[in-house]
Amino acid sequence: MFRCERVDLTFIDTAPFRFRNSVDLAITPEQLFDVLGNAEAWPRWAPVITKVTWTSPEPRGAGTTRTVHMRGGIVGNEEFLAWEPFTHVAFRFNECSTKAVAAFAEDYRVEAVPGGCRLTWTMAQKPAGAARLAMFAVAPLLNLGLRRFLSNLRRYTDAHAARPS
Repeated sequence: MFRCERVDLTFIDTAPFRFRNSVDLAITPEQLFDVLGNAEAWPRWAPVITKVTWTSPEPRGAGTTRTVHMRGGIVGNEEFLAWEPFTHVAFRFNECSTKAVAAFAEDYRVEAVPGGCRLTWTMAQKPAGAARLAMFAVAPLLNLGLRRFLSNLRRYTDAHAARPS
């Protein structure tokens, strides 16, 4: 594993590459947090993820850790920077199995809206080496893929989570 920069929450707005997308979900913020806390759910809506393992005991909060396995053999050891139940979670990579990642973080903001909640997801990254140049070319395709993940999340929550009362 290769050490990544230990970025803080400001990185979400200052990273060289940022992708921000939103989706309206027909579930409550509490139900969304159940999905986000469910290790088995992640691969079902974000197919690049093959396995999630929580490595810290509950209750979850800032400082909680987990390991995420992704397609292509990529593994990230993550640390949560924020865990505000039903409104906000954010994490960074502390280590990654590839040197192509200098720094990486994700931010999930949740707000209640009529009929459910809105999730705004930001992926922030600083590639290293040759990946920096490649990112300029693949960024639009990556963002399309991230939007698809949110569409998948909507389908997943529509099928697996009860609707708000």
